[in-house]
Amino acid sequence: VLATGCVKTQSGRKVAAVPFVKDKVEGRYERPVAQVYIAAKEVVIANGVLQNELTLHSTNNAVVLAIEGRVQERKVFIGVKEIDPRVTSVVVQARTSAGGRDLDVAHEIEKQIALKLATR
Repeated sequence: VLATGCVKTQSGRKVAAVPFVKDKVEGRYERPVAQVYIAAKEVVIANGVLQNELTLHSTNNAVVLAIEGRVQERKVFIGVKEIDPRVTSVVVQARTSAGGRDLDVAHEIEKQIALKLATR
Protein backbone atom coordinates (compact mmCIF):
# COMPACT_ATOMS: atom_id res chain seq x y z
CA VAL A 1 0.00 0.00 0.00
CA LEU A 2 1.46 3.36 -1.02
CA ALA A 3 0.61 6.48 0.89
CA THR A 4 0.90 10.01 -0.33
CA GLY A 5 3.01 12.35 1.74
CA CYS A 6 5.61 15.04 1.33
CA VAL A 7 9.17 14.83 0.11
CA LYS A 8 11.92 17.41 0.34
CA THR A 9 13.20 18.70 -2.99
CA GLN A 10 16.73 19.80 -3.89
CA SER A 11 15.53 23.40 -3.55
CA GLY A 12 14.57 22.85 0.08
CA ARG A 13 10.82 22.89 -0.51
CA LYS A 14 8.39 20.15 0.35
CA VAL A 15 6.01 18.84 -2.31
CA ALA A 16 3.20 16.32 -2.24
CA ALA A 17 4.58 13.01 -3.46
CA VAL A 18 4.94 9.33 -2.75
CA PRO A 19 7.64 9.07 -0.06
CA PHE A 20 10.17 6.27 0.50
CA VAL A 21 10.89 5.64 -3.19
CA LYS A 22 14.06 6.53 -5.08
CA ASP A 23 13.35 9.82 -6.76
CA LYS A 24 16.75 11.31 -7.59
CA VAL A 25 19.84 10.74 -9.70
CA GLU A 26 23.29 11.98 -8.66
CA GLY A 27 26.38 12.70 -10.69
CA ARG A 28 29.80 13.83 -9.48
CA TYR A 29 32.21 15.80 -11.60
CA GLU A 30 35.76 17.06 -11.25
CA ARG A 31 34.67 20.60 -12.02
CA PRO A 32 34.10 23.78 -9.99
CA VAL A 33 30.59 24.39 -8.64
CA ALA A 34 30.10 27.41 -10.91
CA GLN A 35 30.72 25.38 -14.09
CA VAL A 36 28.36 22.59 -13.06
CA TYR A 37 25.67 25.08 -12.01
CA ILE A 38 25.85 26.94 -15.33
CA ALA A 39 25.68 23.65 -17.27
CA ALA A 40 22.64 22.52 -15.25
CA LYS A 41 20.90 25.83 -15.84
CA GLU A 42 21.61 25.69 -19.59
CA VAL A 43 20.23 22.13 -19.80
CA VAL A 44 16.97 23.11 -18.10
CA ILE A 45 16.56 26.15 -20.37
CA ALA A 46 17.30 24.06 -23.49
CA ASN A 47 14.74 21.40 -22.53
CA GLY A 48 12.00 23.42 -20.86
CA VAL A 49 11.46 26.41 -18.61
CA LEU A 50 13.67 27.69 -15.81
CA GLN A 51 11.33 28.72 -12.98
CA ASN A 52 13.52 29.54 -10.01
CA GLU A 53 17.12 29.75 -8.78
CA LEU A 54 17.98 29.54 -5.08
CA THR A 55 21.01 29.53 -2.82
CA LEU A 56 20.55 27.40 0.30
CA HIS A 57 22.80 27.51 3.36
CA SER A 58 22.89 24.60 5.80
CA THR A 59 23.96 24.53 9.42
CA ASN A 60 27.36 23.04 8.52
CA ASN A 61 28.20 25.99 6.21
CA ALA A 62 27.54 23.96 3.07
CA VAL A 63 26.06 25.94 0.18
CA VAL A 64 23.67 24.30 -2.26
CA LEU A 65 22.79 26.08 -5.49
CA ALA A 66 19.32 24.97 -6.54
CA ILE A 67 17.36 25.18 -9.78
CA GLU A 68 13.65 24.57 -10.30
CA GLY A 69 12.13 24.14 -13.72
CA ARG A 70 9.69 22.27 -15.93
CA VAL A 71 10.89 19.74 -18.49
CA GLN A 72 8.57 17.48 -20.49
CA GLU A 73 5.65 18.49 -18.24
CA ARG A 74 7.64 17.38 -15.19
CA LYS A 75 8.75 19.45 -12.22
CA VAL A 76 12.53 19.29 -12.10
CA PHE A 77 14.62 20.12 -9.03
CA ILE A 78 18.42 20.28 -9.27
CA GLY A 79 20.89 20.78 -6.43
CA VAL A 80 24.56 21.56 -7.01
CA LYS A 81 27.07 21.47 -4.15
CA GLU A 82 30.77 21.15 -3.55
CA ILE A 83 31.92 17.79 -2.19
CA ASP A 84 35.54 18.90 -1.96
CA PRO A 85 37.52 21.61 -3.77
CA ARG A 86 37.88 19.40 -6.87
CA VAL A 87 34.55 17.51 -6.94
CA THR A 88 31.02 18.85 -7.37
CA SER A 89 27.80 16.89 -6.90
CA VAL A 90 24.64 17.45 -8.92
CA VAL A 91 21.38 15.81 -7.79
CA VAL A 92 18.37 15.80 -10.13
CA GLN A 93 14.79 15.06 -9.10
CA ALA A 94 11.86 14.89 -11.51
CA ARG A 95 8.22 14.69 -10.41
CA THR A 96 4.91 14.39 -12.23
CA SER A 97 2.12 16.85 -11.47
CA ALA A 98 0.50 14.10 -9.34
CA GLY A 99 3.69 13.74 -7.26
CA GLY A 100 5.02 10.55 -8.84
CA ARG A 101 8.69 10.21 -9.65
CA ASP A 102 10.10 10.21 -13.17
CA LEU A 103 13.60 8.73 -13.02
CA ASP A 104 13.86 8.64 -16.82
CA VAL A 105 13.61 12.44 -17.06
CA ALA A 106 15.91 12.90 -14.03
CA HIS A 107 18.52 10.59 -15.58
CA GLU A 108 18.25 12.30 -18.98
CA ILE A 109 18.79 15.74 -17.43
CA GLU A 110 21.79 14.49 -15.43
CA LYS A 111 23.26 12.87 -18.56
CA GLN A 112 22.85 16.09 -20.55
CA ILE A 113 24.63 18.03 -17.80
CA ALA A 114 27.54 15.55 -18.02
CA LEU A 115 27.67 15.90 -21.81
CA LYS A 116 27.62 19.68 -21.60
CA LEU A 117 30.53 19.61 -19.13
CA ALA A 118 32.48 17.16 -21.34
CA THR A 119 32.30 19.57 -24.29
CA ARG A 120 33.82 22.47 -22.34
